[in-house]
Amino acid sequence: MSNGSINLAVIYYSVTGTNYQMAEWAAESGRQAGAEVRILKTPELATEDAIQANPIWRTHVAATTHIPEVTYKDLEWADAIVFSIPSRFGGMPGPVKQFLDSTGALWFNGKLVNKVVSGMTSAQNAHGGQEQTILSLYTSMYHWGAIVAAPGYSSPVTFEAGGNPYGTSVTVQSGKMVEDIQAAVEYQAKRTVNVAQWVKLGLAQE
Repeated sequence: MSNGSINLAVIYYSVTGTNYQMAEWAAESGRQAGAEVRILKTPELATEDAIQANPIWRTHVAATTHIPEVTYKDLEWADAIVFSIPSRFGGMPGPVKQFLDSTGALWFNGKLVNKVVSGMTSAQNAHGGQEQTILSLYTSMYHWGAIVAAPGYSSPVTFEAGGNPYGTSVTVQSGKMVEDIQAAVEYQAKRTVNVAQWVKLGLAQE
């Protein structure tokens, strides 16, 4: 990590737009906390035919063409990373897993050590793998040597959003979020930036 303000990458994967909205909230909170922010999406693996066959997916893709895909240079640039990804059978979506699996060269060269990371997720129902999805993300982060900044129960907004200590999660039914999670997302992003500031300051004093 270099000297200066915190660089925050908000990396998301979204089909219906839920995790994109969460990423937008996280990014704005990061800016308010003083970070330089990039919103980035993971590269898509689905075929164009699959996307076009789903009206909601097709609409979301068209609405977010301005969002750049995350690159390895973005990971090197970032001091802190907030991931917003949906649950897929209790784990990460394939495009997210593929991207993380391809970061081996950065990992091998120590480029991912001490990144401060945090994860958020969504699922169709409250017990549809939300906690496990975030934990599966964190497993990869531990291999990076990253520092996980989970919200825990450090703020009342976590309880108000459903009480997931690993990261903000939301139930999505008929395309709408069931829980009111905006404050929890904003708090989690701010906390991630703050922890990154502490880590950066500590490293500068070594």
